[in-house]
Amino acid sequence: MAKQSTRRRHVVVTGAGTGIGRAIALRLATKSTLLTLLARDVERLEATATLARRRGARVQVQGCDIAKRASVDRAFARAARSFGAIDVLVANSGIGGPNAPGPRDRFDQLVATNLIGTYSCLRAAQRHLAAGPQTRHLVVIASVLARIGVAGYSGYCASKTGLLGLVRALAAELAPLDVQVNAVCPGWVDTEMARSGLEGMAQALGTSFDEARRIALGAVPLGRMAQPEDVAGMVQWLVSPDARGVTGQGLDMNGGAFMI
Repeated sequence: MAKQSTRRRHVVVTGAGTGIGRAIALRLATKSTLLTLLARDVERLEATATLARRRGARVQVQGCDIAKRASVDRAFARAARSFGAIDVLVANSGIGGPNAPGPRDRFDQLVATNLIGTYSCLRAAQRHLAAGPQTRHLVVIASVLARIGVAGYSGYCASKTGLLGLVRALAAELAPLDVQVNAVCPGWVDTEMARSGLEGMAQALGTSFDEARRIALGAVPLGRMAQPEDVAGMVQWLVSPDARGVTGQGLDMNGGAFMI
């Protein structure tokens, strides 16, 4: 039987300051983990880091704006210098919200952050990947809006749909190196971003937040929002030996709002 490596696994999570990113970071934080947390808001990252250290992980925090490739390249290079080669990247950072045609159209910003910024993170991680023989993992957090169209959200839908094409292409490209590349497509998750979306929906409909929530969940067969920890559980499975052979996939967790 081959001897098991005792090297700690270096895991990088972007957007780890709140919500889904924080839940993923905490789920993957163990005594055998070197954890790098990246986001623009370092203060929130430090709060996540404190919780992760209580679980036994060694943690470093770095400011990083994924919409700026130079910032991404610096952050990943520093991460690798401090904790060594990278075994797992969870590319969770992104922005949400609607956009509309006109001088204040946010389409470019949404695509630059969610799609191009995630691409920059994946390529930066690739340059600093561990050599193996253990499987390396790149996991992207997409959205149910990669599957369906929503009026007023063309930028968000386009950027998240693009991530699925990116994942499939990189999965094929990196398979010979034994790197698994996958995406998770959450539906409604109880986060600040979701609450902001529901507030916008309530304003547009001229109704209350609770009524907007009821309407939104009316399209979800299970009738409830996921929790960030639910998404973290799927990511934990994806980067485990149990998911050996799963690559190039977009895994849906949306309470049945989209079925294939």
